[in-house]
Amino acid sequence: MNRIYLDNAATTPMDRAVIDAMLPMMESSFGNPSSIHTHGREVRNTIERARKSIAGLLNTSPAEIFFTSGGTEADNTAIVRSIEDFGITHAITSRLEHHAVLHTLEYMAKKGKIKLSYVELDDKGHIDLTHLEVLLRDNPKTLVSLMHGNNEIGNLLDLNVVGQLCEDYGAIFHSDTVQTMAHYRHDLQQLKIDFLVGAAHKFHGPKGIGFLYINAKSKITPFIHGGSQERNMRGGTENVYGIVGLAKALEIAYSGMDEHRKHVEALKARMIHRLSTELDGIEFNGDSANLERSLYTVLNVSFPPSEEADMFLFNLDINKISASGGSACTSGSDIGSHVLTALNVSPERPSVRFSFSKYNTVEEIDYVVDKLVSILKVTA
Repeated sequence: MNRIYLDNAATTPMDRAVIDAMLPMMESSFGNPSSIHTHGREVRNTIERARKSIAGLLNTSPAEIFFTSGGTEADNTAIVRSIEDFGITHAITSRLEHHAVLHTLEYMAKKGKIKLSYVELDDKGHIDLTHLEVLLRDNPKTLVSLMHGNNEIGNLLDLNVVGQLCEDYGAIFHSDTVQTMAHYRHDLQQLKIDFLVGAAHKFHGPKGIGFLYINAKSKITPFIHGGSQERNMRGGTENVYGIVGLAKALEIAYSGMDEHRKHVEALKARMIHRLSTELDGIEFNGDSANLERSLYTVLNVSFPPSEEADMFLFNLDINKISASGGSACTSGSDIGSHVLTALNVSPERPSVRFSFSKYNTVEEIDYVVDKLVSILKVTA
């Protein structure tokens, strides 16, 4: 058995068709898109075709799509600029957000720019919508930043419900959609949302490129200065081959989304079934095992306490299995998962996030479960 990659929530292997689309931009179409000569104009046209393609898939205007270096920059731009430009004095988030969101909001709160509130969670880690409405009602000039799909436990948020609440209370709504972009369809004509984020390397595109959707009604000023690129919204020479790769990866994802979802969801269901029936004492963190309320690409498993807990991921690695995870943070330590800590998962239990892609197979899932059974028998 070749090495098995089940860490697709961290990054994905590039699709060969994406690489093929990018190569001409590296080999021959090398002009600076800000140049007015033929070489530059050709590349500028390529960028705008990519922007139009992405906008078409998301059912929005190309003027609302801005290329960034990835999801983190896009999140930072949406959060910092909306606080500064809209006079935001209060922000609502959850303790389960990606650090690109949490650390940015905590920094703004530390600087005295905002008061920061954390919405309550249920026992599975889902947002308490009743508490969210209370926070919105009691705090004017609010920014809500809640992710669509959690990168560790896979819990899904109903963007339509939250978007409607934000509209009802006059709040700005930003969602980190890095884990769901290209895995779920986002119709931006229907969603009541101000900012939405994508990163190509999460859906078989290149690293170092992403985009920020900015609703035309929510105009902000630049986060990065130094040039007139991106319609004066982001200084810096464009990552042209990254942009081409991003557009191609999104196009491929949308064209095969239903087929890929069916395939990947079946892999996840098989792993849940086999783990549940063949291993004692395991738990699924958050709502990870609920196929209706979690990402079909993510499964977070908590294994029984063991003296070898610290070696769990290493044991997987030496058995040719690449996955990620770790225990909840222990008292007085910042090492570990802030998500699992927020859900009160015991730090004594090793937790592993398995995340799947269209390239994984049934045979790989069965191999992984067999190895897990073997590892746990040895460490029991």
